Amino acid sequence: MVACRVADTLIARGHHGVIVSPDTPTTTAVEAARALGAHPSAITTAQLYLLDNDPVLLLVAAHHQVDPHRTGPLLDGQLTRCPPALAERVTGQPLTGTAPLGHPTNLPTWVDTALAAHREIWAAGGHPSTVFRTTYRELIRITAGLPLDIE
Repeated sequence: MVACRVADTLIARGHHGVIVSPDTPTTTAVEAARALGAHPSAITTAQLYLLDNDPVLLLVAAHHQVDPHRTGPLLDGQLTRCPPALAERVTGQPLTGTAPLGHPTNLPTWVDTALAAHREIWAAGGHPSTVFRTTYRELIRITAGLPLDIE
């Protein structure tokens, strides 16, 4: 059901909307990369944070860790991890399958510039066992995201 909403949102924003389920379980970015034949740093994780108490979405290359003390000032505010229950309520999706879009409301979104190093990248499709393929430029476009250096 959630993956259908994500696919519909992708199509409405000009993406092909194809969401796939890898043949093997993919509970980690490394497993997902292996199943998809991709480099682990081409896997995008959707992470919810609070920026001055307002939910925001960071789309992060799987090999990067967000440092709220470094990233918050880049976003002109205080960044803290969003509590899991609030993240699931805001996105309408499970934490382990949160897609970059298809949420009940559009979230302010920033996209890790490290993802630009890959010809194609993969993001969760709204369910823990689904993903979709895109490009960095297309991810910026379909999420109305802004580039952000996350190290």
